[in-house]
Amino acid sequence: MLIKNALIATASDLYPGDIYIKDGVIKEIGENLNIDDNEIIDAEGNYVIPGGVDVHTHFSLDVGIAISNDDFRTGTIAAACGGTTSIVDHIGQGPVGSTLKSRIKHYHELADGKAVIDYSFHGVIAYNADEEKIKDMKELIKEGIESYKIYMTYGQRIGDEEALKVLKTAKENNAIVSVHPENHAAVEYLRKYYVENGMTSAEYHPKSRPEECEAEAINRIITLAHIVGDAPIYIVHLTSDMGLDYVKMARKRGQKNIYVETCTQYLVLDEELYKLPRTEGLKYVMSPPLRNKSNQEKLWRGIKNGDIQVVATDHCPFSYEKEKVPMGKDDFTKCPNGAPGVEARIPVLFSEGVMKGRISINKFVEVTSTNPAKICGMYPKKGSIAVGSDADLVIINKNKKINITKSLFHENVDYTSYEGLELQGYPIMTIVRGKVIVKNNEFIGEEGYGQFIKRYKNNDLVIY
Repeated sequence: MLIKNALIATASDLYPGDIYIKDGVIKEIGENLNIDDNEIIDAEGNYVIPGGVDVHTHFSLDVGIAISNDDFRTGTIAAACGGTTSIVDHIGQGPVGSTLKSRIKHYHELADGKAVIDYSFHGVIAYNADEEKIKDMKELIKEGIESYKIYMTYGQRIGDEEALKVLKTAKENNAIVSVHPENHAAVEYLRKYYVENGMTSAEYHPKSRPEECEAEAINRIITLAHIVGDAPIYIVHLTSDMGLDYVKMARKRGQKNIYVETCTQYLVLDEELYKLPRTEGLKYVMSPPLRNKSNQEKLWRGIKNGDIQVVATDHCPFSYEKEKVPMGKDDFTKCPNGAPGVEARIPVLFSEGVMKGRISINKFVEVTSTNPAKICGMYPKKGSIAVGSDADLVIINKNKKINITKSLFHENVDYTSYEGLELQGYPIMTIVRGKVIVKNNEFIGEEGYGQFIKRYKNNDLVIY
């Protein structure tokens, strides 16, 4: 395949050129390339970027009361149509007594033969960090799973002592720990308070999980990581300036191995949506919740300044009509937590970020593709336009105007969080390992084309 007349955008450069692909890999980049006997794609001067890398999805996640609506077929089709070519999924923890290896094996079975883009998994250390989990963790690191998630809230949370064990193991075995940071005791106290006092509508969801709960947990996990020798941590779905302040303080005192992710929804949506009439606010019940609008520009500034390294999605959709309303209409604490977003990330961030001048095209590529690939051990195979990299490419037409509606998207859920949002610019082609799988928002790929990615942390890569 030969892509002609591209405006090639990477995390560091922007230049016109052609890209020659053979056997799924980029073989040559230059201007006016002439190579016979190839499929020719005319990019017509549009941006060509490295395919999006979303390192925070929840496909087929069983949360006990419901299972997220997208499996590895529908979820990766949606991702591809939105310009994402690789995902790393946070596996479900399973019932008490599940082994780490058994859960990874289960997720291989869920994804194999279904995924249409390349994929990997984060291990999850749930309930405790016993000897068997630590042993499994060490063995799985050697098998290419270099990231492990811990929760500081929910039933599967682990305490500080257990967290220290996981952090120390990661530090000693060249892995990274992904952290959901919320103060569990405070959240439980507030949820109980609101319910007992009859304040059960969606409006009270953000009040029950205030930004102070997130910020305290961020500060605590940073401190625990420092205790075991600056263990590498990856803070997921940061929502607030208060939490980011603790990160910046730690970096200022010399703690280097802290990486921060925010999500698309926290950049463009806010807590006023919980006040929508009837049960509409339940669509936005996610944890952590949407915040006061004042946080948005601070998060954008954090991205621009390099304080936030990644924008992901936390894609975890549940049906509004069949699950969120029946379970949550009388009590927001019973509503399944999560929302769709894997398809919207690239177009929304491009429109709201690049086209509105909040971030450059290079920063956009950095936070949606290159940095997540680096942090999660996939670079330069993924997240790069360079000779030898996988030919995972997306063409974006910056002049294409789109009004988001549910019917535009391919996610297997009955709503989108971004209904009515007007976009300037949209992906018009997605290529995975040299094969066109999406053209003009139509999936033309093959079920099962996606391959498992073995990931190994590279300590020599500088992220910020």
